[in-house]
Parts: sequence; structure tokens; C-alpha cells
Amino acid sequence: MKTLLHSETKEIQIDSEGPIVIIGEKLNPTGHKKLATAYKDGDFEYVKLLASRQIGAGADILDVNVGVPGIDEVALLPKVVKIVASEVEAPICLDSADPAALVAALPHTPGKPLINSVNGEEASLSTLLPIVKDHNAAVIGLTMDDEGIPHDAETRLAIAGVILERAAQVGIPVEDVVIDPLVMAVGADSNAAVVTLRAIELIRKEFGVNISLGASNVSFGLPERHTLNEVFLALAASAGATCVITNPMRYTLALRAIDLLLGRDEYSARYIRHYRALSKGSD
Repeated sequence: MKTLLHSETKEIQIDSEGPIVIIGEKLNPTGHKKLATAYKDGDFEYVKLLASRQIGAGADILDVNVGVPGIDEVALLPKVVKIVASEVEAPICLDSADPAALVAALPHTPGKPLINSVNGEEASLSTLLPIVKDHNAAVIGLTMDDEGIPHDAETRLAIAGVILERAAQVGIPVEDVVIDPLVMAVGADSNAAVVTLRAIELIRKEFGVNISLGASNVSFGLPERHTLNEVFLALAASAGATCVITNPMRYTLALRAIDLLLGRDEYSARYIRHYRALSKGSD
């Protein structure tokens, strides 16, 4: 299955049989004090720098989140989207829990963006899916509902089915819904990664849709987080994940290696090209 996103000048294809698509996460102020301050102060040069660095490091899509306490997201999100779109050619993933902010930003988002995110809660489905449809966007669907995040893969599969069914009811094609089966910290629950990997397998088998993950949650609170994240990314890709929200400066080489080892990089071309770019940058 292929999910097509595009800016004014560049198309990105998330393909269930293709290489991993990287959504750069570094324009999210959560845990990023310097970016939060930049948003508050209107320091958009720093925003441009982060956008350019991520694309240079291998990001295919940029996640844009302006969720800082006390900030007017409705006013700021469109402004940041316009700035990012003027700086890079990549499609944009609009990341906000505020429907009004999404409605304000979508007219200023070139091409066909990805919206992050809807979930199985009734309020989310009824409010956000019409916005996705009205603006011809694609959307990430989180496998949680009014009961929270399930502790078993089968319930996450059922929630994915609900999201896909409700999307179809408002006219959103199945290929425009990317399911995120969610991963929790293994430091708090040693089965957390296993449940997510099983959910990926079940969702791919049942629906054939593209699968997205924000992988860094898995290592929260543990030492050597980067090692855990890289191993989990490999396991998730092997299970069927096709799109990750992550730090491209840290993980692109590992993701290129994963694609290579899964037979998705003919003659090692993408892996070698990225390695050479890294080597050139370190000269």
C-alpha cells in the first residue's frame, strides 16, 4: 500500500513494501528547551536551522509541533509552517492536538500533508476526520481510545479497525491512514515492545496499511537509550513498520542499514550514499 504526500515540489511515498520513511522530530519543543524558547521569542532563524539540518541528515518529512504551554497555537502554527515550507522542499506533518490550530495551519501547508494525529476516542474521530477529509490530507491513527492505551495487541488491532472504518465513512481512502500502534517504555513494562511488535504484525496482516512509530518512547528511563532505540527500530521494521518519527541526525544511518539488510536497497546505494555524505561532513 502506498501513501503519497507532497509539498509544492517534492513527493514522498510511504510504501508498505518500500524503504523506511523518516519523519524528522526535532521541531517539537517537548523536552527541547532551546526550541521552546525560540518559539516564545519568535526566533525563527533557529527553526529554519533545525529544519535544514534534519533534511540534510536524511529526513523525508518534517513534523511541526508548536505545543509550548501558554503559546497561542492557532496563531503560531500557521506562521511556523510557512517558515518551514519556505526553507525546505519536504512535505510537512502537522502535529497538534488542537483542531483549531490544524484548521488554521492547513491552508498555509503546501501540497498534501500528514496530520499527527487522530485516535480511537469518539471526540477525536468526530472532530478530526472531517478536517482531514476537507483538506485532502493523510492522517496518523493512534491505537488508543476512550479507555486509554491497550496492553494487548488484539485490542490495538480492533482500534485500528475502528479508525479505518470511520475514516472510510467520511471518504478518506485507506491508503491515507497511517496506523501508529504505539510503544510504551520497556523500563516500566518489559512486554511493552513485544505487544507493539505483535500489533504491527496483526495490523499489517489484517489491513495492509502503512505503519508509523515514534520509537524513542521504548527506551525512556534506561541507560544507553540510543542502543535500545536502534534495536527496536530494526525489530519494528522487520515486523512491518514503514515510517518512523525520529531524530534523523542520530538514526538515519541505522535506518539505511535496516533497509539494506531487509533487501530494500539495491546494490547498497542508499546506504553508501548516506555514509559518504556523513564522511564528507566530518572532514
